[in-house]
Amino acid sequence: MKKVLCIIMILSMVLGLATGCGASKQETINVGYLVHITGDSALWGMAEKNGAQLAVDEINKAGGILGKPLNLQFYDGRGNSADSVNAVKKGIEQDKMSVMLGSNLSGPTIAAGPICAQNKVPQVASFATNLKVTTDDSGNTLPWSFRLCFTDPYQGKIISHYAIEKLNLKKACILYDVTSDYSSGICEYIEKGYSELNGTILAKLAFRGGDVDFRPQLSEIKAQNPEVLILPNLYKENALIAKQAYDLGLEVPIIAGDSFSPSMFEICPNLKQYYTVQHFSWDDPALKEIKEKYTAAFKEDKPELNAAMGYDMVYFIADCIKQANSTDGEAIRKAIETADKVKLTHATITIDPTSHNPLNKEGVILLLENGKDNFVERFAPTK
Repeated sequence: MKKVLCIIMILSMVLGLATGCGASKQETINVGYLVHITGDSALWGMAEKNGAQLAVDEINKAGGILGKPLNLQFYDGRGNSADSVNAVKKGIEQDKMSVMLGSNLSGPTIAAGPICAQNKVPQVASFATNLKVTTDDSGNTLPWSFRLCFTDPYQGKIISHYAIEKLNLKKACILYDVTSDYSSGICEYIEKGYSELNGTILAKLAFRGGDVDFRPQLSEIKAQNPEVLILPNLYKENALIAKQAYDLGLEVPIIAGDSFSPSMFEICPNLKQYYTVQHFSWDDPALKEIKEKYTAAFKEDKPELNAAMGYDMVYFIADCIKQANSTDGEAIRKAIETADKVKLTHATITIDPTSHNPLNKEGVILLLENGKDNFVERFAPTK
């Protein structure tokens, strides 16, 4: 009899453990986040990860989503497509994430998109601006892919229109990274914007990712006598280009895309007349609270701008899951596609159901001078 009771007790414990594991799994909202916390983009990735974690902590402290804790898991894409695909596969196929947030880089996000689509898991990019994040080669909208940032076409339009409409700089040269989807994508639409506004691209020269000597291209650009140098590249290359341009005596205004880091001043301390298009700025009063929270939590007085996007990404998807009232992928996908006036810290987001991009977002213009990134204004093209 004792032996039988012992066996019954053991079976009860095993069943209890199994039931407990299943209940635990069901009691969380599982959301993945593709971030690049190693590699060249680690500065941005860590800031985005930290900002997202702040939001998770707040949401869970307030009771979670649909009465369940938010389980946010981070997956390191290491700044490249191959590692990002493997990371997303693990998150979806092994860890059973209901949604995949991120990333901030276009190439890895585009590469991971098919994995999300095959498994019917919505993908929401943060700063991945290339048009192909949400559309296929034929221009059709990808049903499972979305983003919170504006696109490369829109960013290229902001750059060209700001240069001509606000700064009256009609003669431009472009130096871009031919190996980068991000750089090549923006470049195409800068050219289009200049053409539409009757500006002139005097020269469009290329380099390859990893290059550190840009003097040959800059010498050729200087000979063209441009009014502005446009750099749709990542921040390290842009800081090096600016430094070498000054060394060559090429001191014209520079306009760059949304790739910016305060560490640029370490590479080129005398940055000047350097305009950069951003999605938001820490000088925006609306971001004061999140900046104070981030600084208190991570002891960084000047965090990367990605921190606020990571924070807002989590609150955005939390709102969509609440609207869906479900953790089902299709239900969440529909809620994202119809998201209307979701108030976040940096913007109020309405998703265009035909493009899966946010509607009518203003760009923020920063001027890098005197060792500081100075807020200039918010700007949207007039045409």
